[in-house]
Amino acid sequence: MQDVSSLVAQAREGRPRAVARLISLVEGASAQLREVMAALAPLTGGAYVVGLTGSPGVGKSTSTSALVTAYRKQGRRVGVLAVDPSSPFSGGALLGDRVRMSEHASDPGVYIRSMATRGHLGGLAWAAPQAIRVLDAAGCEVILVETVGVGQSEVDIASQADTSVVLLAPGMGDGIQAAKAGILEIGDVYVVNKADRDGADATARELNHMLGLGEARAPGDWRPPIVKTVASRGEGVDEVVEALEKHRAWMEERGVLAERRRVRAAREVEAIAVTALRERIGDLRGDRRLGALAERIVAGELDPYRAADELVAGLTKS
Repeated sequence: MQDVSSLVAQAREGRPRAVARLISLVEGASAQLREVMAALAPLTGGAYVVGLTGSPGVGKSTSTSALVTAYRKQGRRVGVLAVDPSSPFSGGALLGDRVRMSEHASDPGVYIRSMATRGHLGGLAWAAPQAIRVLDAAGCEVILVETVGVGQSEVDIASQADTSVVLLAPGMGDGIQAAKAGILEIGDVYVVNKADRDGADATARELNHMLGLGEARAPGDWRPPIVKTVASRGEGVDEVVEALEKHRAWMEERGVLAERRRVRAAREVEAIAVTALRERIGDLRGDRRLGALAERIVAGELDPYRAADELVAGLTKS
């Protein structure tokens, strides 16, 4: 058993090994998970969480690395959660974004962690909310969450980030993909990366046109900016940071940031409760109550919805 209070104290001092152990406890759904979350709760709420999403190949890892460089120049501590596909053999992260961000590996002001999706759809690992909380409590002022790059189902990031950045690239059909994927609804800042390629201006124009066709915005509403970058050379990255800061200021001024965080917390509580109920229902397989209900359904005495109501009622009483 880990000494959670000691790990939290060390994480607050910026010791990467302690942060790693805390995230490992979270990922592994350790028996100490509740103790970890209770210890972290009063230490969180200060980090600005930025999600980066987009189709595979648009340069999410390169853009994330460039943003880390930009924020470190400002003297900010940065945490990175790079969510990768799961290995079918070990269940671990398959690509390992830490390799692609090796230039920051020796920087004590940066913590980078690859996390596996482990079958979770939507581009995020199931433990991402708790891992974000660990980095927040560890003193990271900015947390960059890079999603796995799963295309049309990759919209979960909007529920985990304060600001969502959608990356596109010319020549990949990303304009059409954006319209299909629903990511026009989740983006707060749009980045056309690899802007040195042919078609970058056309991609930006097409995106701007599609954003204009979206729902009407009242005066003062946020209109997502479109920024062109060449992340591999660091071009346009300062403009992305500026757009992020403007969005954060806009949200704070109108109470949007606090509301997003309340909604995020509510969804997290709901997910934990649903998981707990699912586990309890799973324990009922082979139980007499579930078997009896199934027999009544087969006999035509009960419909599945009424049976589910009775099952839930029984679970809440027990």
